[in-house]
Amino acid sequence: MYVIRNGIIVQPDRLLFGYELVVDADRIAAIQQQGTLEAERAGAGVIDAHGGYVVPGLVDIHSDYIEGVISPRPTVLMDFPTAFFEAERELLGHGITTMYHSLSAYGRDVMDTKPVRAWENTQRIMALIAASKRTEGRNAHLIRHRLHLRLEIDNVGVVEDVARHIAAGEVDELSFMDHTPGQGQYRDLEIWRRSVRSDRELSMEDALEVAKACEESPKITLDALTSLASLAREHGVPVASHDDDTVEKLELMQQLGCTISEFPISLEVAAEARRRGMSTVMGTPNILLGKSHSGNLSASEAVRGGVASCLCSDYYPTAMLQSAFVLHHTFKLPLEEAFAMLTINPARAVAADDQIGSLEEGKKADVLVVREVEEGQHSYPVITMAMVDGRVVSRTWYPSLPSMSARFATDAATVEETLVDEGVRA
Repeated sequence: MYVIRNGIIVQPDRLLFGYELVVDADRIAAIQQQGTLEAERAGAGVIDAHGGYVVPGLVDIHSDYIEGVISPRPTVLMDFPTAFFEAERELLGHGITTMYHSLSAYGRDVMDTKPVRAWENTQRIMALIAASKRTEGRNAHLIRHRLHLRLEIDNVGVVEDVARHIAAGEVDELSFMDHTPGQGQYRDLEIWRRSVRSDRELSMEDALEVAKACEESPKITLDALTSLASLAREHGVPVASHDDDTVEKLELMQQLGCTISEFPISLEVAAEARRRGMSTVMGTPNILLGKSHSGNLSASEAVRGGVASCLCSDYYPTAMLQSAFVLHHTFKLPLEEAFAMLTINPARAVAADDQIGSLEEGKKADVLVVREVEEGQHSYPVITMAMVDGRVVSRTWYPSLPSMSARFATDAATVEETLVDEGVRA
């Protein structure tokens, strides 16, 4: 049992001052007036938040970060299990306690050929995620791993495999993608041409030829997509569309059963998705950059327009925690609203909000203590404690903490007592 004190508890609609959070086993047992629990008598370890924010673990429902860890160079594939463990240490450091690894099932990746995206390698990562889920809460993993399978509609050869993985309970989110140049994310062919990684720069003539070849290539039929979406819904797997660029496409995706619109291309489409009751997902890197790297609707504009319900790391996990404070300090968004877009809203989008995404009694104890430390004229959010499934998986001390104070001595004693309680020390 733990009690977290001296912090500001961030809930989806408010900040709680003068309250303590009690964790028993893997659950939040109580949120009550501070001092209610006699920790020593209850045998609870005390975690002092030192005035920091006590927030839910971040829920990232779209990130291909794992691909870069496995393949740090285009021709290099590191050991998959090792990379899996290394990735979660990095993700935890940024406050992500539940990660929906967004693995791409590409047919023809004209943007950037990556061996890690070969279907056999994608399935190797899927197997690692599935294995971690089977032993969740009693394994060596620091965070909760989930699978977001991104199916490119030109990958006609994997439909049966995808159906098999869904039926086996290995897929936690399914999305349909179409990266054909000239529409969707790359409706501006000039931006697409400049984005292609190649041994030579593509001319516009070359780009038109590639776009035509992609457009004419075989695609998964609408019947097959409908069947996969239906199977996903039968197994409780949310379905997402990707790069919706027209209201007509949005309507088609919703007819397929999509309840999530990832990276809508324009403010109009994003607003229509929200009007239809769909969750909209935007990337936190764009919050920090202030724009979309592909020239489409920026996350900042979506937030200002009130049409972004969820934020994800996309390709840069560092941006998750930072974006909450940028939205708060720069955009003047209440901190609880900023964190809701990183926690309860994405959890709700993937139907996991009954277990994770907010600090509420009975939910999983995924808890962060976050403080802002100053460096020159800037302040940076840092995580001083991370808890997943009620287990303290990280404790970090920063110079701004009163390391020589009696408070630190109390915390150090608590850490020692916890180690003894957990059998780490005799």
